[in-house]
Amino acid sequence: MSAGILVVDDSGYMRNRLRAAFDDDMVIVGEAENGADAVKLYKQHQHKIDVVLMDIVMRKANGVKATAAIKQIDTDSTVLMVTSVGQKEKMKLAAKAGADGYVTKPFDDDEIRQAVNAVVP
Repeated sequence: MSAGILVVDDSGYMRNRLRAAFDDDMVIVGEAENGADAVKLYKQHQHKIDVVLMDIVMRKANGVKATAAIKQIDTDSTVLMVTSVGQKEKMKLAAKAGADGYVTKPFDDDEIRQAVNAVVP
């Protein structure tokens, strides 16, 4: 069975980079460029989404707010933050919002796949 992933990042480059990191065992269910759109997509496709890869710093609902909203929709949801080096304080906020872990940018393909495999049954 393949894992469904929702990719959330305000950078088109990063969304492409994340999408390219996954193989046939993982399916990109959707992509969003801000937290507000991520929450809408999660509501629409939550039964297909096993993990959300969420950027922290975004305009129009940052990753912390979006994570909290997704956790309110589905307490069993899995959200991994994808964050830049030096975001320790924001990561603490994300953890309080319910984030299940994080990957630091820049990452390599193996690193992001391992992070997802670690949280997806």
